[in-house]
Amino acid sequence: MTMLQDPSHPGDVLKELYLTPLGMSAIALARELHVPRTRIERLVKGQTGVSADTAMRLARFFGTTPEYWLNLQRAWDLARAREQVDVSDITPLKVA
Repeated sequence: MTMLQDPSHPGDVLKELYLTPLGMSAIALARELHVPRTRIERLVKGQTGVSADTAMRLARFFGTTPEYWLNLQRAWDLARAREQVDVSDITPLKVA
């Protein structure tokens, strides 16, 4: 049986793989992305997720893709949903 690894929040990835190595603050990144500082500060703290708009800006600045950032968010969201959503009372559709 394979254990699924709990995905990191996109803000943790942003901080650990990008901001810290560059010695860049959330405020400095927000300036570069032309977004309110609170957007990046809240993302780095894990208080908010990556929107499509933010994904496009991060991708442009860091030379990645918007899909990279949105996939990080999707993985995080699904992991949280698996912990919180009970679907055990739903009967799967049986196709004849």
